[in-house]
Amino acid sequence: MSEALSSNEADDTMRMRCHCRAHGRRTCSEREDVFPDACQVVIESLKQVCDHDEEARVKQRSAAERCASHQASSRPIMEALKRWLGKQGDDRLVEPNSSLGKALASRLGHWETLTRFFSVPGAPRENNLVERALKLCIRQRKNSLCLATEHSASIASVLTSLIATCLHAGVNALEYVVALQEHRSAVFRDPAAWLPWTSQANLVPP
Repeated sequence: MSEALSSNEADDTMRMRCHCRAHGRRTCSEREDVFPDACQVVIESLKQVCDHDEEARVKQRSAAERCASHQASSRPIMEALKRWLGKQGDDRLVEPNSSLGKALASRLGHWETLTRFFSVPGAPRENNLVERALKLCIRQRKNSLCLATEHSASIASVLTSLIATCLHAGVNALEYVVALQEHRSAVFRDPAAWLPWTSQANLVPP
């Protein structure tokens, strides 16, 4: 899964291509002040799909059940949106060369890859989690330019990875690092017991 940039193109014979719907929503959100009515149609449609997906997540449905749910609930919404997108271009309701016109045309041009989530079990809707992780790496790369040695940059990268893992696991990063120092011997004896998602059990008083 990726956004629909030409630089992200790959050999589709070796994999199944999915495109991130969050980018489509973001594109309209950024233009909502200029094109409020048109953008609201897209945003509201995608919100309904997100609500259906969140319901499936809360109910812990399997990939196949989630796909079936989207077939029943989300597919009609997306098909109605597709018809609306086509009408904007066909009837010249939106200027094709405007920023909104290009954004809507892009959605139609990548419709199949944007809607894998209701045709392929397990296909994700968006890749925001991956993008947030990549931003941490990019930020660390920029910060490393200010460090004196390659070794210090390496240590900083390890700490960045550790902090990101703690955040994803719902663990306070500072408290976790302090716990590792306070239980240094135990960590070396059994590292698996002191991973961010397993360490809490060792910190509970007997």
